[in-house]
Amino acid sequence: DLRAAVYFSAAKFACPVVFAALALVFFGFPDGWINIVAAAGVGYYAPEFWLKRQIRARKKSIVNGLPDALDLMIVCIEAGSSLDQSIVKASDELEMSHPNIAEELRFITTEIRAGKPRLEAFKNFGERTDVDDVRSLVTMLTQTDRFGTSVAQALRIHAETSRTKRRQRAEERAAKVGVKLVFPLVLFIFPSIYVVCLGPVAIAIFRTPL
Repeated sequence: DLRAAVYFSAAKFACPVVFAALALVFFGFPDGWINIVAAAGVGYYAPEFWLKRQIRARKKSIVNGLPDALDLMIVCIEAGSSLDQSIVKASDELEMSHPNIAEELRFITTEIRAGKPRLEAFKNFGERTDVDDVRSLVTMLTQTDRFGTSVAQALRIHAETSRTKRRQRAEERAAKVGVKLVFPLVLFIFPSIYVVCLGPVAIAIFRTPL
């Protein structure tokens, strides 16, 4: 999107200036020149940091919404719709629950209607999203088109595989929660417990005459 690229370039230029101006107001010059330079550096990298977070969030949303999109496409194909019609229907149904995957499906439909071959549109889908599950889906659809196998069955297998991967990722994140809680517990929770439990005992010991 050319407009988004222009906005991002403008943000990369404006943020250092704004951050440096704020640092100049708060710290003054020349005493706060180090803070001004540091603020300008933070402002320069802030748009990139924000963009990378947005990319990660979008990829995660696409991965989570892909199994549901495939399930809808399977239902449409088994009901007699073509693959192109099932893509349109899935994009309409997922507009509220998974807007990112719905937007990508609309891109596919737009490219196909513009005359681009379906497999090329799917390949562009994989390149845009940069998601492994989508790339494997494109490979599977290419093989299905080449060998003439059932599209619905291939989509069902891929949907089950994607759903299994999603569940495994959720279990992996849940397993890491305990490790991430160790440092907050040690630094903040345990000292409070020690003060509450041992504080009265220590006070009683100090008040006891020798």
